[in-house]
Amino acid sequence: MMDLSWLSSPFALLLITLVVIGVLKIVAVVHHSYFYWKNKDVPYLPDSSFITVWKLFLGHVSFVDHFQYLYNYFPDAKYVGLMEFSRPAVLLRDPDLIKDIMVKDFESFPDHRSFVDVSAEPLFGKNIFALRGDRWREMRNTLSPSFTASKMKIMFDLMSECSHNFVNYLVDHPEVCHAIETKGVFRRYATDVIATTAFGISVNSMKDPDNEFYTRGIEITKGFSPGPLAMAKMILFQVCPRFAKLIGLSLFPATSEFFKKIVGETIRAREEQGIVRPDMIHLLMQARDKEGAGVYKMTLDDIVSQAFIFFFAGFETSAALMCFVAHELAVNRDIQDRLREEVQQHLAEGNGEISYESLSKMSYMDMVISETLRKYPPMILTDRLCAKRYELPPSRSGCRNAIVEPNNVLMIFIHGLHRDPAYFPNPDKFDPERFSEENKDKILPYTYLPFGHGPRKCIGNRFVLMEAKILIAHLLQKFTVKTTEKTVEPIVYTKKEFALQPVGGFWIGLEKRETNTESKRG
Repeated sequence: MMDLSWLSSPFALLLITLVVIGVLKIVAVVHHSYFYWKNKDVPYLPDSSFITVWKLFLGHVSFVDHFQYLYNYFPDAKYVGLMEFSRPAVLLRDPDLIKDIMVKDFESFPDHRSFVDVSAEPLFGKNIFALRGDRWREMRNTLSPSFTASKMKIMFDLMSECSHNFVNYLVDHPEVCHAIETKGVFRRYATDVIATTAFGISVNSMKDPDNEFYTRGIEITKGFSPGPLAMAKMILFQVCPRFAKLIGLSLFPATSEFFKKIVGETIRAREEQGIVRPDMIHLLMQARDKEGAGVYKMTLDDIVSQAFIFFFAGFETSAALMCFVAHELAVNRDIQDRLREEVQQHLAEGNGEISYESLSKMSYMDMVISETLRKYPPMILTDRLCAKRYELPPSRSGCRNAIVEPNNVLMIFIHGLHRDPAYFPNPDKFDPERFSEENKDKILPYTYLPFGHGPRKCIGNRFVLMEAKILIAHLLQKFTVKTTEKTVEPIVYTKKEFALQPVGGFWIGLEKRETNTESKRG
Protein backbone atom coordinates (compact mmCIF):
# COMPACT_ATOMS: atom_id res chain seq x y z
CA MET A 1 0.00 0.00 0.00
CA MET A 2 1.03 3.61 -0.62
CA ASP A 3 2.67 5.26 2.35
CA LEU A 4 0.53 8.30 3.26
CA SER A 5 2.38 9.11 6.45
CA TRP A 6 3.97 12.16 4.75
CA LEU A 7 0.57 13.81 4.80
CA SER A 8 0.94 14.33 8.51
CA SER A 9 4.19 16.24 8.13
CA PRO A 10 4.16 20.01 8.85
CA PHE A 11 5.11 20.80 5.24
CA ALA A 12 2.23 18.72 3.83
CA LEU A 13 -0.26 20.28 6.21
CA LEU A 14 0.91 23.76 5.22
CA LEU A 15 0.68 22.89 1.54
CA ILE A 16 -2.82 21.44 1.90
CA THR A 17 -3.93 24.50 3.87
CA LEU A 18 -2.62 26.86 1.19
CA VAL A 19 -4.32 24.87 -1.58
CA VAL A 20 -7.65 24.87 0.28
CA ILE A 21 -7.38 28.61 0.96
CA GLY A 22 -6.54 29.23 -2.70
CA VAL A 23 -9.49 27.18 -3.92
CA LEU A 24 -11.85 28.90 -1.49
CA LYS A 25 -10.53 32.28 -2.61
CA ILE A 26 -11.09 31.42 -6.27
CA VAL A 27 -14.60 30.16 -5.50
CA ALA A 28 -15.36 33.36 -3.59
CA VAL A 29 -14.12 35.58 -6.44
CA VAL A 30 -16.05 33.59 -9.06
CA HIS A 31 -19.20 33.65 -6.90
CA HIS A 32 -18.80 37.41 -6.43
CA SER A 33 -18.35 37.93 -10.16
CA TYR A 34 -21.36 35.85 -11.13
CA PHE A 35 -23.84 37.04 -8.52
CA TYR A 36 -22.88 40.67 -7.69
CA TRP A 37 -25.07 42.28 -10.35
CA LYS A 38 -27.69 39.53 -10.33
CA ASN A 39 -28.36 40.27 -6.67
CA LYS A 40 -28.78 43.95 -7.56
CA ASP A 41 -31.33 43.07 -10.29
CA VAL A 42 -29.12 44.52 -13.05
CA PRO A 43 -28.74 42.94 -16.51
CA TYR A 44 -25.25 41.49 -16.57
CA LEU A 45 -22.89 39.22 -18.47
CA PRO A 46 -21.18 36.85 -16.03
CA ASP A 47 -18.47 35.98 -18.58
CA SER A 48 -17.35 39.62 -18.95
CA SER A 49 -14.37 39.25 -16.65
CA PHE A 50 -11.83 36.42 -16.63
CA ILE A 51 -12.66 34.76 -19.94
CA THR A 52 -12.74 38.05 -21.81
CA VAL A 53 -9.49 39.32 -20.33
CA TRP A 54 -7.72 36.23 -21.62
CA LYS A 55 -9.35 36.56 -25.04
CA LEU A 56 -8.13 40.16 -25.25
CA PHE A 57 -4.74 39.21 -23.80
CA LEU A 58 -4.22 36.48 -26.40
CA GLY A 59 -5.60 38.52 -29.29
CA HIS A 60 -8.61 36.26 -29.94
CA VAL A 61 -11.03 39.19 -29.94
CA SER A 62 -10.53 42.90 -30.63
CA PHE A 63 -11.18 45.51 -27.96
CA VAL A 64 -13.86 47.25 -30.04
CA ASP A 65 -15.66 44.01 -30.98
CA HIS A 66 -15.77 42.90 -27.35
CA PHE A 67 -17.41 46.11 -26.17
CA GLN A 68 -19.72 46.19 -29.18
CA TYR A 69 -20.90 42.72 -28.14
CA LEU A 70 -21.55 43.97 -24.59
CA TYR A 71 -23.33 47.10 -25.86
CA ASN A 72 -25.62 45.11 -28.17
CA TYR A 73 -26.39 42.24 -25.78
CA PHE A 74 -29.18 44.04 -23.86
CA PRO A 75 -30.63 46.52 -26.40
CA ASP A 76 -33.46 47.57 -24.07
CA ALA A 77 -31.24 48.23 -21.03
CA LYS A 78 -30.10 51.66 -19.86
CA TYR A 79 -26.96 50.08 -18.48
CA VAL A 80 -25.31 46.68 -18.11
CA GLY A 81 -23.39 45.24 -15.16
CA LEU A 82 -19.86 43.98 -15.78
CA MET A 83 -16.90 42.76 -13.78
CA GLU A 84 -13.31 43.85 -14.36
CA PHE A 85 -11.46 41.02 -12.65
CA SER A 86 -13.29 41.27 -9.32
CA ARG A 87 -14.17 44.99 -9.50
CA PRO A 88 -17.76 45.90 -10.45
CA ALA A 89 -18.24 48.14 -13.48
CA VAL A 90 -21.22 49.54 -15.36
CA LEU A 91 -21.56 50.04 -19.11
CA LEU A 92 -23.90 52.98 -19.72
CA ARG A 93 -26.20 52.88 -22.78
CA ASP A 94 -28.83 55.56 -22.13
CA PRO A 95 -28.05 59.13 -23.33
CA ASP A 96 -29.99 60.78 -20.48
CA LEU A 97 -28.11 58.73 -17.93
CA ILE A 98 -24.81 59.53 -19.65
CA LYS A 99 -25.69 63.22 -19.36
CA ASP A 100 -26.33 62.80 -15.62
CA ILE A 101 -23.00 61.06 -15.06
CA MET A 102 -20.89 63.39 -17.25
CA VAL A 103 -22.51 66.74 -16.44
CA LYS A 104 -25.48 66.97 -14.07
CA ASP A 105 -24.00 64.82 -11.29
CA PHE A 106 -20.36 65.42 -12.17
CA GLU A 107 -19.37 65.81 -8.51
CA SER A 108 -20.24 62.16 -7.97
CA PHE A 109 -18.10 61.12 -10.95
CA PRO A 110 -15.30 63.70 -11.23
CA ASP A 111 -12.38 61.47 -12.20
CA HIS A 112 -11.14 58.89 -14.65
CA ARG A 113 -9.91 55.61 -13.25
CA SER A 114 -6.17 55.35 -12.89
CA PHE A 115 -4.15 52.81 -14.84
CA VAL A 116 -0.88 53.46 -13.06
CA ASP A 117 0.17 54.66 -9.62
CA VAL A 118 1.52 58.20 -9.78
CA SER A 119 4.49 57.36 -7.54
CA ALA A 120 5.48 54.44 -9.78
CA GLU A 121 5.04 56.17 -13.15
CA PRO A 122 4.87 59.99 -12.71
CA LEU A 123 5.19 60.61 -16.46
CA PHE A 124 1.76 59.08 -16.99
CA GLY A 125 0.25 59.47 -13.53
CA LYS A 126 0.59 63.28 -13.25
CA ASN A 127 -0.95 64.31 -16.57
CA ILE A 128 -4.27 66.12 -16.80
CA PHE A 129 -6.14 62.99 -17.92
CA ALA A 130 -5.01 60.96 -14.90
CA LEU A 131 -5.06 63.69 -12.22
CA ARG A 132 -7.94 63.79 -9.75
CA GLY A 133 -9.78 66.23 -7.53
CA ASP A 134 -8.31 69.65 -6.83
CA ARG A 135 -5.05 68.84 -8.62
CA TRP A 136 -7.01 68.14 -11.80
CA ARG A 137 -8.98 71.40 -11.46
CA GLU A 138 -5.79 73.40 -10.96
CA MET A 139 -4.12 71.82 -13.98
CA ARG A 140 -7.24 72.23 -16.13
CA ASN A 141 -7.36 75.93 -15.27
CA THR A 142 -3.64 76.23 -16.02
CA LEU A 143 -3.81 74.56 -19.42
CA SER A 144 -7.18 75.85 -20.70
CA PRO A 145 -5.75 79.19 -21.93
CA SER A 146 -3.50 77.20 -24.30
CA PHE A 147 -6.51 76.10 -26.31
CA THR A 148 -8.69 79.20 -26.63
CA ALA A 149 -9.68 80.49 -30.06
CA SER A 150 -7.11 83.30 -29.82
CA LYS A 151 -4.29 80.82 -29.05
CA MET A 152 -5.46 78.58 -31.91
CA LYS A 153 -5.19 81.55 -34.25
CA ILE A 154 -1.59 82.12 -33.16
CA MET A 155 -0.74 78.43 -33.62
CA PHE A 156 -2.40 78.32 -37.03
CA ASP A 157 0.57 79.78 -38.89
CA LEU A 158 2.90 77.21 -37.32
CA MET A 159 0.54 74.38 -38.28
CA SER A 160 0.12 75.77 -41.78
CA GLU A 161 3.89 75.82 -42.27
CA CYS A 162 4.15 72.17 -41.14
CA SER A 163 1.32 71.28 -43.52
CA HIS A 164 3.00 73.02 -46.46
CA ASN A 165 6.29 71.26 -45.70
CA PHE A 166 4.53 67.91 -45.58
CA VAL A 167 2.52 68.31 -48.79
CA ASN A 168 5.43 69.85 -50.69
CA TYR A 169 7.60 66.88 -49.75
CA LEU A 170 5.01 64.59 -51.36
CA VAL A 171 4.90 66.83 -54.44
CA ASP A 172 8.69 66.61 -54.76
CA HIS A 173 8.72 62.81 -54.23
CA PRO A 174 6.06 61.36 -56.55
CA GLU A 175 7.63 57.92 -56.24
CA VAL A 176 6.20 57.58 -52.69
CA CYS A 177 2.69 58.64 -53.70
CA HIS A 178 1.57 55.55 -55.63
CA ALA A 179 0.80 53.65 -52.43
CA ILE A 180 1.15 55.33 -49.04
CA GLU A 181 0.58 53.79 -45.62
CA THR A 182 -0.94 56.93 -44.16
CA LYS A 183 -0.59 56.16 -40.45
CA GLY A 184 3.18 56.40 -40.75
CA VAL A 185 3.26 59.66 -42.72
CA PHE A 186 0.46 61.39 -40.79
CA ARG A 187 2.23 60.54 -37.54
CA ARG A 188 5.23 62.40 -38.96
CA TYR A 189 3.13 65.46 -39.70
CA ALA A 190 1.60 65.31 -36.21
CA THR A 191 5.11 65.08 -34.73
CA ASP A 192 6.17 68.25 -36.55
CA VAL A 193 3.07 70.15 -35.41
CA ILE A 194 3.47 69.23 -31.75
CA ALA A 195 7.22 69.86 -31.71
CA THR A 196 6.80 73.42 -32.98
CA THR A 197 3.56 74.43 -31.22
CA ALA A 198 4.31 72.93 -27.79
CA PHE A 199 8.11 72.83 -27.57
CA GLY A 200 9.23 75.55 -29.97
CA ILE A 201 11.41 73.04 -31.83
CA SER A 202 11.41 72.89 -35.63
CA VAL A 203 11.28 69.31 -36.97
CA ASN A 204 10.68 68.00 -40.49
CA SER A 205 9.95 64.32 -40.01
CA MET A 206 9.57 63.57 -43.72
CA LYS A 207 13.10 64.81 -44.45
CA ASP A 208 14.51 63.53 -41.16
CA PRO A 209 12.61 60.23 -40.70
CA ASP A 210 14.59 59.05 -37.67
CA ASN A 211 14.36 62.18 -35.54
CA GLU A 212 13.96 61.45 -31.86
CA PHE A 213 10.53 63.08 -31.48
CA TYR A 214 9.11 60.63 -34.00
CA THR A 215 10.90 57.55 -32.68
CA ARG A 216 9.71 58.32 -29.14
CA GLY A 217 6.15 58.60 -30.40
CA ILE A 218 6.43 55.13 -31.92
CA GLU A 219 7.79 53.78 -28.63
CA ILE A 220 4.83 55.24 -26.74
CA THR A 221 2.25 53.69 -29.07
CA LYS A 222 3.94 50.31 -28.78
CA GLY A 223 3.75 50.63 -25.00
CA PHE A 224 -0.05 50.91 -25.26
CA SER A 225 -0.53 48.02 -27.71
CA PRO A 226 -2.39 45.06 -26.17
CA GLY A 227 0.51 42.63 -26.38
CA PRO A 228 1.32 40.22 -23.53
CA LEU A 229 4.26 42.28 -22.20
CA ALA A 230 2.46 45.64 -22.30
CA MET A 231 -0.68 44.20 -20.69
CA ALA A 232 1.37 42.43 -18.03
CA LYS A 233 3.02 45.76 -17.17
CA MET A 234 -0.34 47.53 -16.96
CA ILE A 235 -1.82 44.81 -14.74
CA LEU A 236 1.24 44.91 -12.45
CA PHE A 237 0.97 48.72 -12.19
CA GLN A 238 -2.68 48.40 -11.15
CA VAL A 239 -2.48 45.39 -8.86
CA CYS A 240 0.98 45.86 -7.28
CA PRO A 241 2.06 49.52 -7.73
CA ARG A 242 4.55 49.36 -4.84
CA PHE A 243 6.24 46.28 -6.27
CA ALA A 244 6.33 47.91 -9.74
CA LYS A 245 8.04 50.94 -8.24
CA LEU A 246 10.39 48.77 -6.19
CA ILE A 247 11.71 46.95 -9.26
CA GLY A 248 11.92 50.20 -11.25
CA LEU A 249 9.28 49.19 -13.79
CA SER A 250 8.43 51.85 -16.38
CA LEU A 251 6.07 51.86 -19.34
CA PHE A 252 8.36 54.12 -21.35
CA PRO A 253 11.83 54.24 -19.76
CA ALA A 254 13.77 55.92 -22.60
CA THR A 255 10.85 58.19 -23.50
CA SER A 256 10.58 59.46 -19.93
CA GLU A 257 14.21 60.54 -19.94
CA PHE A 258 13.85 62.11 -23.40
CA PHE A 259 10.94 64.31 -22.35
CA LYS A 260 12.62 65.33 -19.12
CA LYS A 261 15.68 66.37 -21.10
CA ILE A 262 13.74 68.25 -23.82
CA VAL A 263 11.44 70.08 -21.41
CA GLY A 264 14.30 70.87 -19.01
CA GLU A 265 16.47 72.28 -21.82
CA THR A 266 13.55 74.28 -23.27
CA ILE A 267 12.75 75.86 -19.90
CA ARG A 268 16.39 76.64 -19.21
CA ALA A 269 16.89 78.27 -22.63
CA ARG A 270 13.76 80.40 -22.22
CA GLU A 271 14.78 81.57 -18.78
CA GLU A 272 18.35 82.38 -19.80
CA GLN A 273 17.45 84.10 -23.08
CA GLY A 274 14.16 85.70 -21.99
CA ILE A 275 12.20 83.82 -24.68
CA VAL A 276 8.40 84.07 -24.45
CA ARG A 277 6.20 81.92 -26.71
CA PRO A 278 2.40 81.68 -26.30
CA ASP A 279 2.40 77.92 -25.86
CA MET A 280 1.77 75.25 -23.27
CA ILE A 281 5.32 75.22 -21.88
CA HIS A 282 5.11 78.96 -21.18
CA LEU A 283 1.80 78.60 -19.32
CA LEU A 284 3.20 75.75 -17.25
CA MET A 285 6.28 77.84 -16.41
CA GLN A 286 4.00 80.65 -15.24
CA ALA A 287 2.02 78.23 -13.09
CA ARG A 288 5.27 76.86 -11.63
CA ASP A 289 6.30 80.37 -10.52
CA LYS A 290 3.02 81.16 -8.73
CA GLU A 291 3.36 81.87 -5.02
CA GLY A 292 0.84 82.01 -2.23
CA ALA A 293 -0.99 79.99 0.41
CA GLY A 294 -2.76 76.95 -0.96
CA VAL A 295 -0.96 77.14 -4.31
CA TYR A 296 0.37 73.77 -5.42
CA LYS A 297 4.08 74.05 -6.17
CA MET A 298 4.48 72.59 -9.65
CA THR A 299 7.56 70.46 -10.23
CA LEU A 300 9.47 69.57 -13.39
CA ASP A 301 7.72 66.17 -13.32
CA ASP A 302 4.35 67.94 -13.45
CA ILE A 303 5.37 69.98 -16.47
CA VAL A 304 6.96 67.01 -18.23
CA SER A 305 3.83 64.91 -17.67
CA GLN A 306 1.57 67.50 -19.36
CA ALA A 307 3.97 67.82 -22.28
CA PHE A 308 4.03 64.04 -22.59
CA ILE A 309 0.25 63.53 -22.68
CA PHE A 310 -0.14 66.40 -25.15
CA PHE A 311 2.45 64.79 -27.40
CA PHE A 312 0.94 61.32 -27.09
CA ALA A 313 -2.64 62.46 -27.73
CA GLY A 314 -1.61 64.62 -30.66
CA PHE A 315 0.70 62.01 -32.14
CA GLU A 316 -1.75 59.11 -32.20
CA THR A 317 -5.32 60.47 -32.23
CA SER A 318 -4.61 63.29 -34.72
CA ALA A 319 -2.89 60.87 -37.09
CA ALA A 320 -5.75 58.36 -36.81
CA LEU A 321 -8.34 61.05 -37.59
CA MET A 322 -6.46 62.14 -40.72
CA CYS A 323 -6.06 58.50 -41.80
CA PHE A 324 -9.79 57.86 -41.63
CA VAL A 325 -10.61 61.13 -43.42
CA ALA A 326 -8.21 60.25 -46.25
CA HIS A 327 -9.64 56.72 -46.46
CA GLU A 328 -13.24 57.93 -46.75
CA LEU A 329 -12.31 60.60 -49.32
CA ALA A 330 -10.57 57.91 -51.39
CA VAL A 331 -13.57 55.56 -51.41
CA ASN A 332 -16.15 58.38 -51.76
CA ARG A 333 -14.91 60.44 -54.69
CA ASP A 334 -18.10 62.52 -54.86
CA ILE A 335 -17.51 63.70 -51.28
CA GLN A 336 -13.86 64.37 -52.08
CA ASP A 337 -14.76 66.45 -55.16
CA ARG A 338 -17.30 68.51 -53.23
CA LEU A 339 -14.82 69.16 -50.42
CA ARG A 340 -12.12 70.15 -52.91
CA GLU A 341 -14.52 72.66 -54.51
CA GLU A 342 -15.01 74.29 -51.12
CA VAL A 343 -11.24 74.40 -50.50
CA GLN A 344 -10.56 75.89 -53.96
CA GLN A 345 -13.21 78.54 -53.42
CA HIS A 346 -11.47 79.74 -50.27
CA LEU A 347 -8.06 79.48 -51.94
CA ALA A 348 -9.28 81.74 -54.74
CA GLU A 349 -10.63 84.26 -52.23
CA GLY A 350 -7.33 84.19 -50.32
CA ASN A 351 -4.96 84.51 -53.32
CA GLY A 352 -3.87 80.90 -53.10
CA GLU A 353 -3.55 80.75 -49.31
CA ILE A 354 -5.85 79.43 -46.59
CA SER A 355 -6.20 81.67 -43.56
CA TYR A 356 -7.44 80.84 -40.08
CA GLU A 357 -10.68 82.67 -40.87
CA SER A 358 -11.26 80.91 -44.18
CA LEU A 359 -10.61 77.48 -42.66
CA SER A 360 -13.16 78.30 -39.96
CA LYS A 361 -15.75 79.05 -42.65
CA MET A 362 -15.41 75.69 -44.47
CA SER A 363 -18.78 74.23 -43.55
CA TYR A 364 -18.48 71.08 -45.65
CA MET A 365 -15.03 70.43 -44.15
CA ASP A 366 -16.69 70.55 -40.72
CA MET A 367 -19.30 68.06 -41.91
CA VAL A 368 -16.72 65.63 -43.30
CA ILE A 369 -14.55 65.78 -40.17
CA SER A 370 -17.58 65.41 -37.88
CA GLU A 371 -18.84 62.37 -39.74
CA THR A 372 -15.36 60.83 -39.63
CA LEU A 373 -15.31 61.33 -35.86
CA ARG A 374 -18.73 59.70 -35.63
CA LYS A 375 -17.81 56.64 -37.64
CA TYR A 376 -14.30 56.35 -36.18
CA PRO A 377 -14.15 58.04 -32.73
CA PRO A 378 -10.55 58.64 -31.57
CA MET A 379 -11.42 57.19 -28.16
CA ILE A 380 -13.82 54.28 -28.51
CA LEU A 381 -14.40 54.17 -24.76
CA THR A 382 -14.29 56.63 -21.88
CA ASP A 383 -15.00 56.21 -18.19
CA ARG A 384 -15.82 57.87 -14.90
CA LEU A 385 -14.93 56.70 -11.41
CA CYS A 386 -17.64 56.78 -8.76
CA ALA A 387 -16.61 59.03 -5.85
CA LYS A 388 -19.62 58.47 -3.58
CA ARG A 389 -22.60 56.11 -3.44
CA TYR A 390 -24.97 56.83 -6.28
CA GLU A 391 -28.41 55.47 -7.10
CA LEU A 392 -29.06 54.52 -10.72
CA PRO A 393 -32.62 54.30 -12.04
CA PRO A 394 -33.90 50.85 -13.06
CA SER A 395 -31.94 49.51 -16.00
CA ARG A 396 -35.13 48.36 -17.69
CA SER A 397 -38.81 47.85 -16.97
CA GLY A 398 -39.41 45.57 -14.01
CA CYS A 399 -35.94 46.05 -12.48
CA ARG A 400 -35.07 47.84 -9.24
CA ASN A 401 -32.92 50.91 -8.74
CA ALA A 402 -29.25 49.99 -8.35
CA ILE A 403 -26.54 51.45 -6.12
CA VAL A 404 -23.02 51.97 -7.44
CA GLU A 405 -20.34 52.19 -4.78
CA PRO A 406 -17.20 54.38 -4.55
CA ASN A 407 -14.43 53.16 -6.89
CA ASN A 408 -16.90 51.42 -9.18
CA VAL A 409 -16.15 52.27 -12.81
CA LEU A 410 -18.83 53.60 -15.17
CA MET A 411 -17.97 53.20 -18.85
CA ILE A 412 -19.36 54.97 -21.92
CA PHE A 413 -18.80 53.04 -25.14
CA ILE A 414 -18.59 55.94 -27.59
CA HIS A 415 -18.16 53.70 -30.63
CA GLY A 416 -21.37 51.84 -29.73
CA LEU A 417 -23.39 55.06 -29.44
CA HIS A 418 -21.99 56.38 -32.74
CA ARG A 419 -22.86 53.12 -34.52
CA ASP A 420 -26.30 52.67 -32.93
CA PRO A 421 -28.95 52.74 -35.72
CA ALA A 422 -31.45 54.15 -33.22
CA TYR A 423 -29.41 57.37 -33.18
CA PHE A 424 -27.64 57.27 -36.56
CA PRO A 425 -29.63 55.40 -39.25
CA ASN A 426 -27.51 53.27 -41.58
CA PRO A 427 -24.53 53.82 -39.25
CA ASP A 428 -21.94 52.15 -41.50
CA LYS A 429 -22.57 54.65 -44.29
CA PHE A 430 -20.23 57.64 -44.44
CA ASP A 431 -22.69 60.52 -44.75
CA PRO A 432 -21.49 64.06 -43.93
CA GLU A 433 -25.05 65.33 -44.42
CA ARG A 434 -25.82 64.11 -40.91
CA PHE A 435 -23.96 67.24 -39.75
CA SER A 436 -25.44 69.78 -42.14
CA GLU A 437 -27.06 72.91 -40.71
CA GLU A 438 -30.49 71.35 -41.27
CA ASN A 439 -29.66 67.98 -39.71
CA LYS A 440 -27.09 68.43 -36.95
CA ASP A 441 -29.64 69.76 -34.45
CA LYS A 442 -31.64 66.56 -34.91
CA ILE A 443 -28.85 64.47 -33.36
CA LEU A 444 -29.94 63.32 -29.90
CA PRO A 445 -27.72 64.96 -27.24
CA TYR A 446 -25.09 62.70 -25.67
CA THR A 447 -25.13 60.19 -28.51
CA TYR A 448 -22.26 61.98 -30.29
CA LEU A 449 -19.21 62.16 -28.03
CA PRO A 450 -15.99 62.13 -30.10
CA PHE A 451 -14.13 64.15 -27.46
CA GLY A 452 -16.23 63.24 -24.42
CA HIS A 453 -18.44 65.80 -22.70
CA GLY A 454 -18.74 67.92 -19.58
CA PRO A 455 -15.86 69.26 -17.46
CA ARG A 456 -13.70 66.27 -18.46
CA LYS A 457 -14.12 66.86 -22.19
CA CYS A 458 -10.87 66.65 -24.16
CA ILE A 459 -9.10 69.97 -23.66
CA GLY A 460 -7.26 69.81 -27.01
CA ASN A 461 -10.17 69.12 -29.36
CA ARG A 462 -9.84 72.48 -31.16
CA PHE A 463 -6.16 71.82 -31.71
CA VAL A 464 -6.78 68.36 -33.23
CA LEU A 465 -9.55 69.63 -35.51
CA MET A 466 -7.50 72.54 -36.85
CA GLU A 467 -4.45 70.34 -37.34
CA ALA A 468 -6.47 67.86 -39.43
CA LYS A 469 -8.43 70.43 -41.44
CA ILE A 470 -5.43 72.45 -42.61
CA LEU A 471 -3.62 69.32 -43.79
CA ILE A 472 -6.65 67.91 -45.64
CA ALA A 473 -7.17 71.31 -47.32
CA HIS A 474 -3.58 71.51 -48.54
CA LEU A 475 -3.58 67.85 -49.58
CA LEU A 476 -6.72 68.24 -51.71
CA GLN A 477 -5.28 71.38 -53.29
CA LYS A 478 -2.34 69.42 -54.74
CA PHE A 479 -3.58 65.82 -55.00
CA THR A 480 -6.47 63.55 -55.84
CA VAL A 481 -6.83 60.89 -53.16
CA LYS A 482 -7.34 57.43 -54.65
CA THR A 483 -7.75 53.84 -53.52
CA THR A 484 -5.03 51.27 -54.21
CA GLU A 485 -4.94 47.49 -54.37
CA LYS A 486 -4.12 47.50 -50.65
CA THR A 487 -7.10 49.70 -49.69
CA VAL A 488 -9.64 47.56 -47.82
CA GLU A 489 -13.28 48.68 -47.80
CA PRO A 490 -15.14 48.05 -45.57
CA ILE A 491 -12.38 48.30 -43.00
CA VAL A 492 -11.55 45.18 -40.98
CA TYR A 493 -10.06 46.07 -37.58
CA THR A 494 -6.98 44.35 -36.21
CA LYS A 495 -7.19 42.52 -32.89
CA LYS A 496 -3.71 43.71 -31.96
CA GLU A 497 -4.60 47.32 -31.04
CA PHE A 498 -6.88 49.00 -28.50
CA ALA A 499 -7.66 51.81 -30.96
CA LEU A 500 -9.37 51.44 -34.33
CA GLN A 501 -6.71 50.22 -36.75
CA PRO A 502 -7.26 48.34 -40.03
CA VAL A 503 -5.66 44.98 -40.62
CA GLY A 504 -2.65 45.71 -42.82
CA GLY A 505 -2.78 49.47 -42.20
CA PHE A 506 -4.27 52.48 -44.03
CA TRP A 507 -3.41 52.57 -47.74
CA ILE A 508 -4.21 55.28 -50.30
CA GLY A 509 -2.67 56.64 -53.49
CA LEU A 510 -2.05 60.29 -54.33
CA GLU A 511 -2.27 61.59 -57.89
CA LYS A 512 -0.73 65.02 -58.53
CA ARG A 513 -3.21 67.64 -59.72
CA GLU A 514 -2.50 70.47 -62.11
CA THR A 515 -2.97 73.72 -60.24
CA ASN A 516 -2.92 77.28 -61.51
CA THR A 517 -1.27 78.64 -58.43
CA GLU A 518 1.31 77.11 -56.17
CA SER A 519 1.14 77.64 -52.44
CA LYS A 520 4.09 79.16 -50.66
CA ARG A 521 6.68 76.72 -49.46
CA GLY A 522 7.18 77.14 -45.74
